[in-house]
Amino acid sequence: MNIIKIIEEEQKKENLPEFNVGDTVQVHYKVKEGTRERIQIFEGTVIKKQGGGISETFTVRRLSYGVGVERTFPLHSPRVENIVVTRRGSARRAKLYYLRERQGKAAKVKEKKHY
Repeated sequence: MNIIKIIEEEQKKENLPEFNVGDTVQVHYKVKEGTRERIQIFEGTVIKKQGGGISETFTVRRLSYGVGVERTFPLHSPRVENIVVTRRGSARRAKLYYLRERQGKAAKVKEKKHY
């Protein structure tokens, strides 16, 4: 087997929750400030998932004091401590870039119906 694939398989995380575009997630991210490290929670709507394998990334968007903030996280990064899905969203497309132009209630994603 290819040595790069072996190293990638060792670095992959196993305990990740299943989430899709449109879901609201909390990303627990390790932030280094000087000599100390703390965990910061970034909560928002997943607007994009891309890539595959070890290089898979996802982008989370939230409103902070009326300003839209987007952050892209590598899925298998050691800095990503935990991902918690707080709300399942129903999205009909793979990328939700249209949320960037929306404000207020129009920027919400419908909740997925459970049958």
